Amino acid sequence: MTHNAVDEDILNQWTRRLSQALQILDLDVDNHLVLNVADEAAHAVSPMAAPITTFVVGYAAGLAAANSAMASHAAIARAADIVIAVCRQPANEAPDETGWVNTAQ
Repeated sequence: MTHNAVDEDILNQWTRRLSQALQILDLDVDNHLVLNVADEAAHAVSPMAAPITTFVVGYAAGLAAANSAMASHAAIARAADIVIAVCRQPANEAPDETGWVNTAQ
């Protein structure tokens, strides 16, 4: 997904505005990573999957960061990596025999 400096500035201002409104003052959003996750989901599933997928990644990362010593950036990167890997799998591929054992946060 490509975007220009103006788009990037708009997104940075928007994420800063949202994080202030939600009182998450130390949040530093990697907009490129979020857009990449959304793009992968949109292409793997449907455009409607993009916002749902980014929400789930954020939720999983928040849980991981809150319930462990994992830094928020690491939790976000891990959740995004897992989701991108799942998006790139064939649609008919099932989880490991014992479940998604290598993807727990």
